[in-house]
Amino acid sequence: MRIKIVTDSVCDIPDELIQQYDIKVVPSYINIGDQSYLDGVEMTRKQFYDGLDSFPQHPKTAAPGPETYLQIFQDAAEEGYDQIFSIHVAANMSSIYNSVLKAANQSKISVVVHDSQQLSLGAGLQVITASKMALEGAKVDEIKNEITDLGKRTYVYALLDTLKFLHLSGRINLAMRGIGSLLRIKPLMTFHAGIPIFEKVRTRGKAIECMLSYVRNLGPLEHISVIHTQALEAAKWLYQKANSLIPENNQPIYQMVTPAVGAHVGPNGIGLVCVTS
Repeated sequence: MRIKIVTDSVCDIPDELIQQYDIKVVPSYINIGDQSYLDGVEMTRKQFYDGLDSFPQHPKTAAPGPETYLQIFQDAAEEGYDQIFSIHVAANMSSIYNSVLKAANQSKISVVVHDSQQLSLGAGLQVITASKMALEGAKVDEIKNEITDLGKRTYVYALLDTLKFLHLSGRINLAMRGIGSLLRIKPLMTFHAGIPIFEKVRTRGKAIECMLSYVRNLGPLEHISVIHTQALEAAKWLYQKANSLIPENNQPIYQMVTPAVGAHVGPNGIGLVCVTS
């Protein structure tokens, strides 16, 4: 049975792995004023972050509608696939999951929709694992069990550079942004099992120490990768700071985060995606 793996651009899978494992990635929309762009197709992530401070209006993002996914499912059926496994960013963080469910209910080909309960590459690792298994001939139930377990063992930690973009996206008020800037507060996010937890930490150095202590407390790790919002050198530095926690033979992914998340958190953010043993 041929299984097609489908996902969304919010899952932050590197282009080379998309090609290697034949993953179908459906882009989100980046809306700037009355202009709309497909994430990674009509606007690259670099173009997005380069323009973030100069766009005429703060960008907003939108999920593709059910009709987009339905067409993709139909295309897969015509290509000879027997079943689709569609894996997506946490359902409580985006309307993508509900769009896919609606499309799946109308699809003639069997579609299994999976809520990763993760964000960014935390979800992407599940997609990559599923794609490898599908190519090796695994059944959908086997894939679902494997990536559900993987999701439970995955933690994402992200350090934001500023409160500015949380304010622009409506996450905090202007007064909080002003106080945060004055006190040099850095937002630190932990994401696990579909739940984001934000902390406000004084200074970047202390926030890094806090993040690494959380990773240390996870115990033995199976994998660590790195995410960033156009801050690759800082991301590499963070990986080196975590050197004592990195499992043997680890092969990290360094991935720039999608505009669908970057619009809310801004540039110069760095983070770790950790999988426990």
